[in-house]
Amino acid sequence: MTEDPIWQPLQAELARWIHANRSARFWLRDDDTVEPTAALDRLLQLADDFKVPTALAVIPVHTGEPLVKRLETERWISVLAHGWSHENHAAKDKKKQELGPDRPRALILEQLRDGCSRLAKLHPSRFVPVLVPPWNRIDPALLPYLGDCGFEALSVFGAAKPAANSLPAINTHVDLMDWHGTRGCRDHAELVAAIVTELRQRFDGSAEPIGILTHHLVHDESAWIFLKKLFQVVAKTPGGRWLSISELMKSQKPRDR
Repeated sequence: MTEDPIWQPLQAELARWIHANRSARFWLRDDDTVEPTAALDRLLQLADDFKVPTALAVIPVHTGEPLVKRLETERWISVLAHGWSHENHAAKDKKKQELGPDRPRALILEQLRDGCSRLAKLHPSRFVPVLVPPWNRIDPALLPYLGDCGFEALSVFGAAKPAANSLPAINTHVDLMDWHGTRGCRDHAELVAAIVTELRQRFDGSAEPIGILTHHLVHDESAWIFLKKLFQVVAKTPGGRWLSISELMKSQKPRDR
């Protein structure tokens, strides 16, 4: 069977990593989980089939025991905190934001603290104290206080930009969805090119793991096809490997001297 030419650039780039005796680090974050659904079942099955650690960003106020029960036998799943309620509190002329400057800071921090505690109690063996702000946006003035809410890392979208008094960032970089166009999966060749670009930046010196961002609740069939193919391509080569959010958290901690 002839290999799909769309994927050849990624295969070639991963081969370059092999020849350099290196292995690129990938991680998967999936946003907006609340409860068991057929779409979540499909994501969990893919993660299990290809042994891909998957970090579910769960909305604390809207979730509960049904999700706990659904995940109880899953091997590859971690839980992160996706804000508090995923509600937009920004003005109509502003980009959507739950964790913005539009509400009292004390109220936002109280909700984040409660969300972190709630998920830790619901998922004691799965919860990793990482905050995923809804819409990947957060008021910089909140950053110095996130540790007091129980969080140990922050995950948004784009290259990490270390800030004073902020937590380590474990970000995502390639989003499967075309939010400003079709609202379905982006063109597969475009997605492959975006991943290759990230790989080349890492090869030349960036130490960030490459974060792939998915949203299982809104995936069309094209998104599922792309994700499965990505898992297949990475599984066939030692040039890339999927890491869990817990492994990435450990790598953020300074080594003892």
